[in-house]
Amino acid sequence: MRYRRLQYFVAVAEELSFTRAAARLHMAQPPLSQQIAQLEADVGAELFDRSRRAIRLTAAGTALLPEARRLLADVDRTVRSVRRVAEGAVGRLAIGFVPSAANGCLPPALGTYRAAFPDVELVLREMGPDALLRGLHDRSLDVALLYLPVADPAVVTTPVATEELLLALPAGHPAAAQDTVALADVADEPFVLPEQHDVPGLHAEITALFADVGRAPRVAQQGVWLMQTVLGLVAAAIGLAVVPSSVATLRRDGVVLRPLRGTPRAVTLAAVHRREDDGSTRLAGFLRCLPAWAHDDGGSDGHGRVLPASPGRAVGPDAPLPGNRPL
Repeated sequence: MRYRRLQYFVAVAEELSFTRAAARLHMAQPPLSQQIAQLEADVGAELFDRSRRAIRLTAAGTALLPEARRLLADVDRTVRSVRRVAEGAVGRLAIGFVPSAANGCLPPALGTYRAAFPDVELVLREMGPDALLRGLHDRSLDVALLYLPVADPAVVTTPVATEELLLALPAGHPAAAQDTVALADVADEPFVLPEQHDVPGLHAEITALFADVGRAPRVAQQGVWLMQTVLGLVAAAIGLAVVPSSVATLRRDGVVLRPLRGTPRAVTLAAVHRREDDGSTRLAGFLRCLPAWAHDDGGSDGHGRVLPASPGRAVGPDAPLPGNRPL
């Protein structure tokens, strides 16, 4: 109430008219006069000289006016600061991600988030999937981007991008001249495989792809950490590789990417966060900046394998969240 009385006082002091101040405050004049009288009783001094037709500030009113303006500004700044915290507009957000995420949805999402929440400190950590889950559990990370499946009841997953698996070949390979390549035709050749983790992810999906054609991969090099390294080994003719479609953004000389014919598979990149953090405003703001999941295009094939979905549209920080899918 005292805050409002200061607002009323400033309005009357600036207008030097109860009638104009009441119109400015969208209230009737009698209640305004009563509130000013109560403020004068509170401070123990008359604030306006009403002895003339046009009211004037008394010495006490003149002294109060700048202080009232300062107090009101302080309250407004405090309210805005608290509101920004509640809206997730300030603070810190730690984001972990597998390297492939940096080739696809992560950079535009970070750009959108930075524009919407410039005062949030972003901490970015490129890690393997096992380390990402550990980071979520020890709270060094707020959200992680990694490939599904993730079998952990303590986390919630939000699928954000589905990538077709492609065959990477040296540019001089005979199959590079084809528009599509059947894996069975090249399955006996040496392959470069990504690192295997406890979280199945990309390695498990590639192994399943070979199982679909009744083969096991012949390993030329395994445990390779970065997709750039995988493509470098392919360019050097160390072996072929099966890679997610996001690696096309790397544009490696000496490497040709071709769709696989007859054995289509895809991997789904998901944002993973602790179930207990579902109410985090900073986290929700980041999830809104990721591509939306096309629910009606994708789904399971009945064997726990995710089928391809159309690319999601980018959504801004005020749009509805994509649906969370607990595993």
